[in-house]
Amino acid sequence: MNRLVVINAALFVLTAISAAGGSWCYHDPSCGDTTWPTIATEHCNGSRQSPINIVSASAVVDATLTTFTFTKYGDNYTMKNIKNTGKTVIVKLRSGVQVTGGALSEAYDSLQFHLHWGNGTSVPGSEHTVDGTRYPMELHIVNAKSSHNGNTTTAVTDSTGLAALGFFIEAMPGNVTGSPAAWNTLTSYLANITLKDDIVKITHAISLDELLEGVDRTKYYRYNGSLTTPNCNETVVWTVFKDPIKVSQDLIDLFSTKLHIDHNSTSDLMTNVFRNKKPVNGRVVTTQGSSSTALPPSGASTTNSSLGLMALVWMLLMV
Repeated sequence: MNRLVVINAALFVLTAISAAGGSWCYHDPSCGDTTWPTIATEHCNGSRQSPINIVSASAVVDATLTTFTFTKYGDNYTMKNIKNTGKTVIVKLRSGVQVTGGALSEAYDSLQFHLHWGNGTSVPGSEHTVDGTRYPMELHIVNAKSSHNGNTTTAVTDSTGLAALGFFIEAMPGNVTGSPAAWNTLTSYLANITLKDDIVKITHAISLDELLEGVDRTKYYRYNGSLTTPNCNETVVWTVFKDPIKVSQDLIDLFSTKLHIDHNSTSDLMTNVFRNKKPVNGRVVTTQGSSSTALPPSGASTTNSSLGLMALVWMLLMV
């Protein structure tokens, strides 16, 4: 991707995010996720919304769900900065990070990753659930079709313009602390971004592969869905990996005890930052493995939706 195009797109996104303000939230009942269909009426009450509860026994085998190729996921300096948005923690990635394969239609550029969590051990906070089980946290890597070459106008009009990789996070057993090392390093930055809009450069050597250690990335679920924040645009090909990332409980707890939702330390802590599950509405969730159930020719539902310019804002902010 052309470096100048990437820089210009990033500048546009930062401007758009600033202008968007805080019309939706997780904490206040007046703007929480039950109100989003009235805040963003065009998409948030659609039929292809995310997240969903994945019923493992109902997942249909699809032989085309092959392995992925992850470009620059092993590089130590692809993470540019980390930011407290007031709604999540987002890590921006440098250009050149890509994912291909896995039955995606083409190469997708990995733009950023962010996290969703609950409230320590008391409230688990993954967005997707599997057989009704909610994990403590969920990491989302947001990717956009490489063929759009940074052209945000065309990217947000593509019903499969985004590919999101979802990874569950669960606590390691026992009393282990500060582990794994990559997560210990990443979470050390949280002390520098305790307030909304705080942002710092990532200077330590951390790779995406290190953060995803222990996950068998050949085993996953696939379905067509949406952004999980307003404007909830139905433009996401979701991949939810079956194996969770294992992180020590003390590091998981940092997210709900160190970060604030506003610009001052008296504002609420950032807890329970996840959208509740949405109806499947007849969509087919696919996976690998043995099954007597044949894949319908059309695969999962591909309900189309007109996409506005504001979709770009949350496309790059959070999924």
